[in-house]
Amino acid sequence: MTTHNLEQLEKTASQVRRDIVRMVHAVQSGHPGGSLGCTEFFVALYFAVMKHNPQFNMTGEEEDVFFLSNGHISPVFYSVLARAGYFEVKELATFRHIDSRLQGHPTTHEGLPGVRIASGSLGQGLSVATGVAQAKKLNQDDRFVYVLMGDGEQQEGQIWEAAMYAAHHKVDNLIATIDCNGQQIDGAVTEVMDLKNLQAKWEAFGWHVLTTDGNSMSALLDTLQAAQKQAKQGKPILILMTTVMGQGVDFMMHTHKWHGVAPNDEQLEAALAQLEETLGDY
Repeated sequence: MTTHNLEQLEKTASQVRRDIVRMVHAVQSGHPGGSLGCTEFFVALYFAVMKHNPQFNMTGEEEDVFFLSNGHISPVFYSVLARAGYFEVKELATFRHIDSRLQGHPTTHEGLPGVRIASGSLGQGLSVATGVAQAKKLNQDDRFVYVLMGDGEQQEGQIWEAAMYAAHHKVDNLIATIDCNGQQIDGAVTEVMDLKNLQAKWEAFGWHVLTTDGNSMSALLDTLQAAQKQAKQGKPILILMTTVMGQGVDFMMHTHKWHGVAPNDEQLEAALAQLEETLGDY
């Protein structure tokens, strides 16, 4: 990754953050905190790491595919899909409108390019990703399957069933990531239900675990590239990605209070003043 390319990725991330706060503000509904925290991850994945085609093919044959398990952070997903060419950027203005393809949680019935499963009922994404990754292996398709989960989501039992299955069946083309921001809707994860040592747990389940700073574009790129190199060796890969909820907007950072709250007019202006417009607002 050249310095110029890294700079371009960071500029794209700034624009995506502008999209997020504007989308949520416009309808006074949505989840800005986790979306802002995961912006670098989505930009790195879609603009530098994955082999994918905006001329969307639902089956994902011969390309990398991504599943968003914690679907409430749809604003960042929609922004990156639009900026990557899956649909027109101006459609972001329809976020959460009645009959929009851009609902609060991603859905499939309206046929939004880039979305392969409905998500937001937490705990399900890893199971789907594991099945698709196993299908790719059976079909001798050598591409990767990626999935993003939340740390609070690790409190769901289905996650651990899928974790056992993937390791037992050596689904080693699967690269899962957990957004470790330490926050969930009701407060700090440690207070709601402490996860203790996630790295030790996932390693005990038979996964190869990497750690990274999810708000450093360069660290993310290095880690995602390392994950690809260490995949296909008999174990699925997990990335523990430390992020800050609300990253990029100072008054939204380090608190669960912006998990699912929209900024008012004054707060929107304050947020946009901190985020450079680099690709043009929709």
